[in-house]
Amino acid sequence: MSEAVTTPAAPAAPATAVATHCPYCALQCGMSLRPSAGSAEVPLEVVERPDFPVNRGALCGKGRTAPAVLSSRVRLTGPLVRCPDTGVLKSASWEEALAAVAEGLSRTRADHGPDAVGVFGGGGLTNEKAYTLGKFARVVLGTSQIDYNGRFCMSSAAAAHQRAFGLDRGLPFPLDDVPRTGCVILVGSNLAETMPPALRYLTELRANGGKLIVVDPRRTRTAEQADLHLAPRPGTDLALALGLLHLVVAEGRVDEEFVRERTEGWEAARAGAMAHWPELVERITGVPVPLLRDAMRMFCDAESGMVLTARGPEQQSKGTDTVGAWINLCLATGRAGRPLSGYGCLTGQGNGQGGREHGQKADQLPGYRKLDDPAARAHVAGVWGVDPDTLPGPGRSAYELLDALGGEVKALLLMGSNPVVSAPRAAHIEGRLRALDFLAVADVVLSETAELADVVLPVTQWAEETGTTTNLEGRVLLRQRAITPPAGVRTDLEVLHGLAALLGREKGFPTDPEEVFDELRRASAGGPADYSGISYRRLREENGVFWPCPEEGSGGEGALPESTAGEGAGRPEPRVRVPHPGSPRLFLDRFATPSGRARFVAVAHRAAAEETDADYPVVLTTGRVVAQYQSGAQTRRVAELNAAAPGAFVELHPRLAERIGVAEGERVAVVSRRGRAVAPARITAAIRPDTVFMPFHWPGEGRANTLTNPALDPVSRMPEFKTCAVRVEPASPRP
Repeated sequence: MSEAVTTPAAPAAPATAVATHCPYCALQCGMSLRPSAGSAEVPLEVVERPDFPVNRGALCGKGRTAPAVLSSRVRLTGPLVRCPDTGVLKSASWEEALAAVAEGLSRTRADHGPDAVGVFGGGGLTNEKAYTLGKFARVVLGTSQIDYNGRFCMSSAAAAHQRAFGLDRGLPFPLDDVPRTGCVILVGSNLAETMPPALRYLTELRANGGKLIVVDPRRTRTAEQADLHLAPRPGTDLALALGLLHLVVAEGRVDEEFVRERTEGWEAARAGAMAHWPELVERITGVPVPLLRDAMRMFCDAESGMVLTARGPEQQSKGTDTVGAWINLCLATGRAGRPLSGYGCLTGQGNGQGGREHGQKADQLPGYRKLDDPAARAHVAGVWGVDPDTLPGPGRSAYELLDALGGEVKALLLMGSNPVVSAPRAAHIEGRLRALDFLAVADVVLSETAELADVVLPVTQWAEETGTTTNLEGRVLLRQRAITPPAGVRTDLEVLHGLAALLGREKGFPTDPEEVFDELRRASAGGPADYSGISYRRLREENGVFWPCPEEGSGGEGALPESTAGEGAGRPEPRVRVPHPGSPRLFLDRFATPSGRARFVAVAHRAAAEETDADYPVVLTTGRVVAQYQSGAQTRRVAELNAAAPGAFVELHPRLAERIGVAEGERVAVVSRRGRAVAPARITAAIRPDTVFMPFHWPGEGRANTLTNPALDPVSRMPEFKTCAVRVEPASPRP
């Protein structure tokens, strides 16, 4: 529990509209903010930006209502420190709060060593914050125990990207290419609810004569737009992709020239696919063979094609192999490394792409460098002014770090995440957080995780600070401050600067975001995710810049030659140095592997970590709804969004509802080996009879992640959010 914090008057709004971007999903939709005409409490309102190419002015309800969270009625406006006598969070000064955090972290290091201190970041942090957080963990704390909640989002796709292409960028092409391709296979994504402004790309695809195939166990609003909907049993996407590749081979649709000239590893991948004949795949997935053939032919008949995946196939204990199988399908048909073709991941979190590039992952340094690479360590250590040997090695992945809390990891600094709601096996993780000797949380609201903290640090929101994000296309963008934050709130950069100083590092942690970004540019230079040619000036003048983008003036693609002839002078002019234009489209000439070839990876279907049985005969899958976002810590504080999506529910098929004896709206209990969740029944024929669906935005008895399975992918360390065995029953017997 906590005492109320005195709330100051709302800060003054800007005199004119400020161009910026939405704080929510990875589209990072363009918007402008101007003074509000209708509310003194919420000083800003959103104005459309039709000039920004990603959303062309369109916004969903979350983006349109985003300024509501700026209200002092719903956000934190001053630090809180837990009173040791009463156990209550009380208002405190910044000096008191920062001193308490520094003391808690330093005491733990002194008593138990640096790896007893953990750091947990978030995919919503700007590039500057993510970069500084990773630097703080490794330079100030000296801990290897840092990871972030983006591990729960697109880590399997990132790992598969690296294996196949040698580089991970969510989309290797701009979204504008999608309507111009011939066929899209959309796997495990409900764009209509998770990224509503992006749905227009699919409707334009079909208007242009292209075909859309949607793979989803539910007939979602997105699936309703499809030319063909495949509804596999959750956890069987790998078998489905292998079955389609089998049919490609069997019907002679392999692009032999592309495979020969631009790939390697085909024979082993081919053998793996041929072990998954159509009838076997039908038995595993529940998708009839005729539909498998229809999908394969629709994809191969088009002159170009794309496969786009989201959390459905990725959040599995075999997610890396599953994505790899879909990439194999693209490679075998020549739909990669060519215009209007390729594989892409629809990254979910606002800075999910940039957040995994600049050092808050357990195994990573800025620029998407590897922490165990001596050359990478030397380069980054040089930028940081430290000895490479002092940098710790790779640490635990996100779930493994959370699972170690209260054991080997005794203190935690957490920024921009709410694992009490968002982590798998959430009741267990809540218990681990409670077992910590010390917990500090920096957030904009008093989330369910912040309520457990010893110290809560109130930080600025997107409209109150400047910083960069990188959207799902790899387009680096600039969010610009539109309003002065309340007096009792500081930026995350100011928090880390203050803590670093108290812990003995008075220099090296600037608070100016542009200064941090310039350092990030130097740290990323020459790395896979090279931002060195991107500047705040360019980002203000352009609609974003795609990485990789080497240093300004260094030449590269689009640069002019060393010299040009002077007009009539008969002698060369001085060299003209032209900024690198950025890289909207990757792999058209070569892939980022040592050989320049894309790599097939041989994979085979395997069962989910937890299959159904007599005690738990139904499959649970989870996801989002249009009016809420992630753990709901912010969107659940917006009245308009709560009116549209007031709470959790259990979606189940009429046959299952009849079998267990529940009617629409009655409370249903969903029970797994990890716990029990209760929510009203929502009965629909749009879901498979053997499957139930729950959204994961709510805490309390409707918390879906109480049920989910933390079984990890062996490569990406992604938990298996998308499938686990449950039983479904009335929450209480009928009278």
